[in-house]
Amino acid sequence: MNARARNAIRQGVSNSCPAALVVPFLVHSDWPWVAKIPMTVVLGTLGWFIGWLLATAILRIWVVLAKARPGAPLYTFGKLPAAEFAAAGGKGASLARMAQEGLPVPPGIVVLGSAFEGDHLTASAAARLAKEVAKLTRKGELLAVRSSALAEDSAQASFAGAYESVLDVAAADVAAAIAEVRLSGRADRVGAYAAARGVEIGDQVAVVVQRMARADFAGVLFTADPLTGDLDVMVGNAVAGLGESLVSGAANAAEFRFHRTDGAYTGPDELAHVAKTLHREAHAAEATLAMGSLDIEWAVAGKKVWLLQARPITTMAGWDPITAERNDSLRGTCLWSATNLVEANPEPQTPLTISTADYVMAHGGPLIQAQGRNMSGYIGGRPYNNLSVQLAIRGPKVFKDPRAEYRKMTSLWGELPDEVPIPMLPMTSQDQQRDGMRMLGTLGPMLSARARLAAFIAATPQRCQALAEQIAATDDRAALRQLWLDEVFPGYRDSFWSIVAATPEKDTLPGVLRALVGPDDAAILLASIARLAGNLESLGPAEGLQRVAAGQMTRAEYLERYGHRGYNETELAWPRPKENPDSLAVVPTAQQADPERSDAAYGEALARLRGQHPKQAPKLEKQLVKRARAAARREAVRSEAVRWTSVVRAFALRAAALLGIGEDVFLLTMDELLAALDGDAAPFVHFPVRRETLRRYQQLPPPPVLIAGPFDPFAWAADPNRRTDYWVVGADMRTPSPQTSATVSGVPGASGIVEGVVRRIDSIADAGELQPGEILVTQLTNIGWTPVFPRAGAIVTDIGAALSHAAIVARELGVPAVVGCGDATTKLSTGDRVRVDGAAGTVEILGAE
Repeated sequence: MNARARNAIRQGVSNSCPAALVVPFLVHSDWPWVAKIPMTVVLGTLGWFIGWLLATAILRIWVVLAKARPGAPLYTFGKLPAAEFAAAGGKGASLARMAQEGLPVPPGIVVLGSAFEGDHLTASAAARLAKEVAKLTRKGELLAVRSSALAEDSAQASFAGAYESVLDVAAADVAAAIAEVRLSGRADRVGAYAAARGVEIGDQVAVVVQRMARADFAGVLFTADPLTGDLDVMVGNAVAGLGESLVSGAANAAEFRFHRTDGAYTGPDELAHVAKTLHREAHAAEATLAMGSLDIEWAVAGKKVWLLQARPITTMAGWDPITAERNDSLRGTCLWSATNLVEANPEPQTPLTISTADYVMAHGGPLIQAQGRNMSGYIGGRPYNNLSVQLAIRGPKVFKDPRAEYRKMTSLWGELPDEVPIPMLPMTSQDQQRDGMRMLGTLGPMLSARARLAAFIAATPQRCQALAEQIAATDDRAALRQLWLDEVFPGYRDSFWSIVAATPEKDTLPGVLRALVGPDDAAILLASIARLAGNLESLGPAEGLQRVAAGQMTRAEYLERYGHRGYNETELAWPRPKENPDSLAVVPTAQQADPERSDAAYGEALARLRGQHPKQAPKLEKQLVKRARAAARREAVRSEAVRWTSVVRAFALRAAALLGIGEDVFLLTMDELLAALDGDAAPFVHFPVRRETLRRYQQLPPPPVLIAGPFDPFAWAADPNRRTDYWVVGADMRTPSPQTSATVSGVPGASGIVEGVVRRIDSIADAGELQPGEILVTQLTNIGWTPVFPRAGAIVTDIGAALSHAAIVARELGVPAVVGCGDATTKLSTGDRVRVDGAAGTVEILGAE
């Protein structure tokens, strides 16, 4: 049963189930018709989802039963079980997966590495192979015999042309052809290529035996432009006859392309009759394999299109396994934002920190994907959010007006300049339905985490303390690895789910308030989180330090409660204050903030709302309280999630001690660290080059907060005229000429108007230079900056949104703030005199330094 047949069954069952619920209700219910109509809609929708889930479950069971059991030396494509995908190598696994989804793949066999003793088949494997080959060659068909090494056709390494491929093989010659392919794995070119790409070859090379496709035309098709990263096109090359002449460079190729979403074809007339089919099957292959953009080898025989091979486009890989460089912007033109991420991650992250987040998502964490692309990624060692993915999963209406949908998320991601496009993923309605149903799978864990948020906040301190003590007492590598699997990782994964559960998806209240009472009063009303919801966790460290200075709290009490928090708290390599109590700086702060002024402003704004809109005011007040409580809860959850990060750091340091590698442990990925605890020290050889990569990242200026398209952080940093607020592929990204306007604009953070002198601070290490009453101008702030805030007359940041750290804390302290300016640090210098209007989101330059 192919994929299209399975989809037809899903649709049939899901379309039938609504009637099973609706008809009995209409017949037997005594409800009035005015109530029956909306209830019918609810029951029909519920029935559709029940039908879809029921059909999907049944089909999954059928697919599992249709496959063979693991443990055999070889399998046909249709029978290869998922448990053997890794052993089948990149080529064998992708062909099997496509065949099992009903895509047009010539029938074939995957001979696993376990079928060999040396380079020769075992007797039992040879006998089994002979039976399967006989089925493939009943009519005298010839075969192609090709390698499928474990790392072959992966995102990091294609091995194109490295191993031998033997074509036009008769049934009697298959064993000899397999031996030839296996022997080619010892060629110098294979070892050199593997070393250059940083992948292990191993001796378990699988082999693919596949029926030859007698092609009129053949070629390659990239499901995105490999040069520009444009996801809205497919580009390809074609030659007459077999594609080997194209791959080897022996023949000139004709170029063609498709517009991705509608399949519009431009190319030679000879392919026009199969263009629609080729476009459809290539799109389906990308959806099936979920590897991102693909490099597909194909063939056409008459009107039949065959897919011969599919692998990730290596030039669009975002990861280098040797250097540990990570750049997910290379995987295709998408819109990336660091707003609300860079605050908690102010420095380039180490490979262990980056990979641990990936490990969580790959092992039951909150994985959000569309078309095989994750919503989270990394550029230049810093986390970014893929807004193209986040918008795509919100439903088909988004594609009609993505900017309108984005405006609903501005409190999280900030304002989007008109010059910055929103590249949308080229998704069909079937893609949207498939990914939408996958997203439903995250609904259960998220709702469960949301129901347990209070328990998570309450239990985390004691649980983390107990685990830290258990880690410190573990002296055996195997026991430490098991502790990770049994205790540390499950708790850490739960912290991810808790953060997702505590983060609001939409925040429409700001727009409603601005329309009713104007931007100034709206900013004031939205500002008072602590006033409406109680204590705010972001203020805790600053308030705690003042209590320590006043003798109201001991250092030990402070460190127990806040010793896990700080400037770079999400980085595993960053030492926590609790680890070095003597580093705790307790200095009385010259208070410039005025919370009472903020309280008075709130009361006046609320009175105006009640007076101008007496009917809407009660409902809006309830929404303000609900929004404030949600924000305060989010801050508390985030604090306890950071406490779990401290536990993972303790695990890493204990592993480093047992392995004898010291701080270099943070240069490993999490998978490599766990493998090292099992005895695999091979990645240790990469420490020097990875150390250099991290050093280069640390020397980069912070990249733009908004990035649209493939981005090279090193090339960008080398340009003296670079823009710092956003970057768009293909656009003029030089710093614009100075404008006559002497105003810097951003997002209203906290209300109030203040005139003062700028103190631009580029590093938290220099925060002590801020004098009382000066205007703090910096790229970003996070909880590590909080003790500085009370000294500031106002706060201005390049990065931020309404729910960012600077905005939330400044509002509670009564310090005017403008966040998300994009270019404040390039336009403002220490000594400039400015007027900051927090409610309007403007900084007027009154006089230059």
